[in-house]
Amino acid sequence: MPEKEGKLSVLVLCTGNSCRSQMAEAWIRHFHGDRISVHSAGIEAHGLNPYAVKVMEEAGVPLSGHTSKTMDELPVKEFDYVITVCDHAREACPYFPARVKVLHRGFDDPPSLTRDETDEERRLAVYRRVRDEIREFARTLPAFLGLSDQGA
Repeated sequence: MPEKEGKLSVLVLCTGNSCRSQMAEAWIRHFHGDRISVHSAGIEAHGLNPYAVKVMEEAGVPLSGHTSKTMDELPVKEFDYVITVCDHAREACPYFPARVKVLHRGFDDPPSLTRDETDEERRLAVYRRVRDEIREFARTLPAFLGLSDQGA
């Protein structure tokens, strides 16, 4: 494994590393930080989405310390798994060595879905729904990766 300490190394990749990949990184670290080293990046860096920050804070898993970044800005360059969380990232996914398992688990894009929404509560409801879907995905990540769920 490329990551030290015997942990699996996972990259969560999205278009702008502003919302879904940030949530996934935080949830994976929350549930599996003892055995998975996780990073997130975007094809581009769009800055952290303030609604994503707000709904993650509500859930008790803040995005404090997170920054929006591209793969070139990551401190780690080798991964065991790359998980794309949006169709654009899946289609534009850079080349990884054959030993890296590239998987896809798409989630709705809250900024796109709420672009024209003027009601704050309805907008937040979309972000909360996607946050909760990502939380469930992150909780069950070992099974998604085909690993034993022991110790999760």
